[in-house]
Amino acid sequence: MNQLLGHRLKLLGLRDVDRILTHTNRTVMVSLARRVLRLHRGYASAPDRVLRAVVRFLDPRLPRGHRRAAERELLEFPVETFAPRPPAERRERPRPGDVMLLQRLTSLHQRLNLEHFSGVLGAIPVRLSGRMRTRLGELVVDLGTGRPEEIAIGRHHVQRHPWSEVEHTMLHEMVHQWQAESGLPVDHGPVFKRKARELGIDPRARRHLPHSAGEAAGAKEATVGCARG
Repeated sequence: MNQLLGHRLKLLGLRDVDRILTHTNRTVMVSLARRVLRLHRGYASAPDRVLRAVVRFLDPRLPRGHRRAAERELLEFPVETFAPRPPAERRERPRPGDVMLLQRLTSLHQRLNLEHFSGVLGAIPVRLSGRMRTRLGELVVDLGTGRPEEIAIGRHHVQRHPWSEVEHTMLHEMVHQWQAESGLPVDHGPVFKRKARELGIDPRARRHLPHSAGEAAGAKEATVGCARG
């Protein structure tokens, strides 16, 4: 299926991609990094019009307005109708201690909302994710409405890094929440960077964190960002 999908995308103008990986978890509908394209498996059943929108969205030279239009078009396609999420990919079961930790994270969101956003951001569920290995956190946005649905924080991040770094990650995701609630594109573009610097946080989508005590010395690169729910 990936080979046929890749052939169709290349016929529609896709360039600079060495490998295509598909998934069904809807966390990142379309992404391109290091010449590896990841996209939802449901796009294998999409018409050329939608796949052409995928190709346009991946073109960094395309004007911002055209990329946003392409994004809207590819997100409107009902991928889960053609590739439902398997039961094995459903939410992980809570672990002992999660309730107290989630309460702490929720209180953190409330405090940062008051300190940095004058309390205007909406209350939002916070989830711990044990599947995040190289990601620190993400904002999940509803595909249809563009509304923020939840903030996910990596379990490994909370366990291995200082709480000050967890606060940094939460604030990063809250800037994405601010974008979504303001009707702005949820990305790491100039608006995000300006707001992040205003709040005193690193505006990059990737940042280096020190290893925790007991691990090898050095720094580990991890990702923070946004996703489509």
